[in-house]
Amino acid sequence: MLIFRQMFDTTSSTYTYLLADNRTREAVLIDPVFEQVRRDGALIEELGLKLLYTLDTHVHADHVTGAWMMKQRLGSCIGVSAASGSAGADRLLNPGEKVAFGDHHVEVRATPGHTHGCVTYVLGDKSRAFTGDCLLIRGSGRTDFQQGSARTMFHSVREQIFTLPEECLLFPAHDYRGLTVTSVAEEKRFNPRLGGTICENDFVGYMTNLNLPHPKQIDIAVPANLKCGAPEEGHMPPKDPDWAQLTLSTAGTWEMQPTWLAEHRAAAHVIDVREPAEFTGELGHIKGAKLVPLGQLAARVGELPKDRPLVTVCRAGGRSAQATVILQKAGFERVANLTGGMLRWNQEKLPVEGRNT
Repeated sequence: MLIFRQMFDTTSSTYTYLLADNRTREAVLIDPVFEQVRRDGALIEELGLKLLYTLDTHVHADHVTGAWMMKQRLGSCIGVSAASGSAGADRLLNPGEKVAFGDHHVEVRATPGHTHGCVTYVLGDKSRAFTGDCLLIRGSGRTDFQQGSARTMFHSVREQIFTLPEECLLFPAHDYRGLTVTSVAEEKRFNPRLGGTICENDFVGYMTNLNLPHPKQIDIAVPANLKCGAPEEGHMPPKDPDWAQLTLSTAGTWEMQPTWLAEHRAAAHVIDVREPAEFTGELGHIKGAKLVPLGQLAARVGELPKDRPLVTVCRAGGRSAQATVILQKAGFERVANLTGGMLRWNQEKLPVEGRNT
């Protein structure tokens, strides 16, 4: 069985795709975005997957790839097209090569036109294909920079993508209208640039007269992506918090395990955001915890100590996760949520006080 997830970066309108084998838990990640590495890494860890490869469809001009950062965090290998001119990859991919993950694989198909090194990744059973910026939903990538060629793109789409089974689902690297997926049959029929009876000269004339402005990030993104996203010396990305053993949830919340807090109680202040009756109810509360109900938290942040990090707690972890967002917006940088709340704390038989029985 295939595990499949589609993620979105709103800044660059980029889709990132996670594919994994349910049996072996081996995975590949297509077109990761640098700013979303924490999010994607959290999802991979939550699902218990082992990331084997990050795979870029081309040298992007509108965002920096997360390939290098993901390699640093999870030890994954970097795969890019051999024709891309990129340095620093672990595997330079040629047409026809297969990248395996568990019982599945993706096949590399050369689909230049947007850039010289564009590829499409086709799932082994041809049920899905990831077209990068070559074929978009009811559109196509631009062809006016990075060795782009409208004639080349026309042949790439017609010969490498439209020859897939008509029911094959197509997933692009971008969409700007909220669309998420299409199919070979749909694009052959409805794509206004490349479908129907459109001929090569029609397409070339259309693309030649688009007159689009250059991407805003092109001067930053292209040089970085030619190094697979490796940052310049002296411009390393911020490190993860090191004041405690924390994990990042896919929701974007730093989480702390109850046992770590119990063993390092003096390392942080505990902010209990339940209601007063819960604070002294059957679950009790953690010794030294300060009670600030969630509904009052934003107005009372001035009361909170700043000499140590803050750990928020509630009954099950939901309200306290929201509390971390409020605290971060108020300027508290070292904040974490207690995983599972007081329910988990009591399940692990950790000490409580103030319990009314």
